[in-house]
Amino acid sequence: MTDATFFTRPKADWQRRYEALRASFVERLPAAVVADRFGYAPGYIHLLRHQFRRGKIDFDEPVPEGLARRRGVTTQIRQKIRAWRGQRLSAGEITQLLTEDGVELSVRTVERVLAEEGFPKLPRRTRLKLGRTVLGTEVPAKSKAIRPSEYEGRAFDSPAAGIFLFAPLLAQLGIMDIVRESRLPGTQTISAVNYLLSFLALKLLGNARLAHVWDHSFDPALGLFAGLNVLPQCTTMSTYSYRVDEVYSARMQKAFLKQATRLGLYDGGVVNLDFHTVPHYGEESVLEKQWAGARGKVMKGALTLLAQDAETHLLVYSDADIQRAEADDAVLEFLAFWRQVRRGLPILIFDSRLTSHPKLSELNAAGVKFITLRRRGKELLEEVENLTDWKRIHIPHPKRKYPNPRVHESPLRLRGYDGVLRQLIVKGNGHEKPTFLITNDHDHAVDVIVGNYARRWRVENGIAEAVKFFHLNAPSSPILVKAHFDVVTTILANTLYTMLAKRLRGFEECDAPKLYRHFVGARGTVCVHCNTITVTYPRRAHNPILRAVPWNRLPTTLPWLGDAALVLHFK
Repeated sequence: MTDATFFTRPKADWQRRYEALRASFVERLPAAVVADRFGYAPGYIHLLRHQFRRGKIDFDEPVPEGLARRRGVTTQIRQKIRAWRGQRLSAGEITQLLTEDGVELSVRTVERVLAEEGFPKLPRRTRLKLGRTVLGTEVPAKSKAIRPSEYEGRAFDSPAAGIFLFAPLLAQLGIMDIVRESRLPGTQTISAVNYLLSFLALKLLGNARLAHVWDHSFDPALGLFAGLNVLPQCTTMSTYSYRVDEVYSARMQKAFLKQATRLGLYDGGVVNLDFHTVPHYGEESVLEKQWAGARGKVMKGALTLLAQDAETHLLVYSDADIQRAEADDAVLEFLAFWRQVRRGLPILIFDSRLTSHPKLSELNAAGVKFITLRRRGKELLEEVENLTDWKRIHIPHPKRKYPNPRVHESPLRLRGYDGVLRQLIVKGNGHEKPTFLITNDHDHAVDVIVGNYARRWRVENGIAEAVKFFHLNAPSSPILVKAHFDVVTTILANTLYTMLAKRLRGFEECDAPKLYRHFVGARGTVCVHCNTITVTYPRRAHNPILRAVPWNRLPTTLPWLGDAALVLHFK
């Protein structure tokens, strides 16, 4: 029986929209009330009102329920669509051709006609499989190593020409020696150094996902940087990263740190240690879920110990994919690594969650000085209120907002630690609650110890920014890179950006994203002539800074390109 519910609870979609608009404009009800009455979202009510005011909704002749108006397609148009599909053209390409002929059809209508004519859907194809790029450039079927002489007399206009700013730095760093000592795997077509430079090229260009390699696969200049005709395909690079297991990654870290130490890039006196969750995505990933402090949530990722030189802020070590049960031993693994590549033991600075009290005792027995935090509970905070012997110190840092905190010093014994520790309680440092520092360093003054730890308070953010910029895995990427190899190459890329920054006047302390925006993300023309690669950069606001860099003091030949000469020209 038909009653008032026909109007208050309409079943047909067109009538629901009509009654919703009537309630909006006649009864003048709020969008939230109308949405609740007719089962819509408030945002959809606003959209209906907008469309109705502009005449985009017509209730003169509602479409019968279950039916849809279909655009009539003549026999002549159907013949054209069949002929173009015979040439392996997609529905979108056919729609574009019809538009050029003056026939306006939607892609959905063309797909319907093709289905009615018995044509199956075409498999998804990349621009490379289609045999052309956006600009109509021919792309090689596969990557292979080349010599610059093969490009003799040719010139390339490249959107990624800024990558060549790192070529002299790679030569100075001894990239060939690093690859040789690491004994990285390679193939007959693509050598190990070509693979490593291909990964570094993507990291240095600041791509958020490895699948973006397709954006650069049509750039012969970028391939030339890596010693190839073009960069390898996504799957090839992903497969290679899984061939480089932990043994290769460890050898590469040692070789790299030796070369960087030879150049004097690190101070090595104080080293910050911190756990960081490196995001890792994909259904096949079996990594544990970890707490990512920089993102404020639990996510699937590789728990990674990263070591940073406190003086230069350079990353010097990584240990990826650490299981929770192995986390306490990670600091001892770093100590064993350090002893193999450096003389002397650094002062280690880390937070309270890095390791346990028995491991602190082992560090102390090994002669390693450390500064860490003590976990503060309710009882500890209550005891602080009764302390009286406070000493005001000065932390010599020009940008500190609170350079003169108060410190209380006392001896301390902890369960599981063999010996007496030195406890420093710090107040007036900008934190709401006092900071409890514990250390086995009984020699240095209080202000030195507190100052060393104060420099670490921004380490976690700095590491998170570096990982975010250089990381090659992303949620939208179907391509995965092995975590160990990805993190080690991140350390290399981070060092190269720092080496570049130190040579740019006024930008010495800038982070990688800013350097990329102003200097590296630059177009240019790459010319090859007489075994000389000349990269010419057009006029830009920051070219005078690049022009002032003493490039003649850096290596001018590239050993991975047969000692080809490199000339950088800034207009």
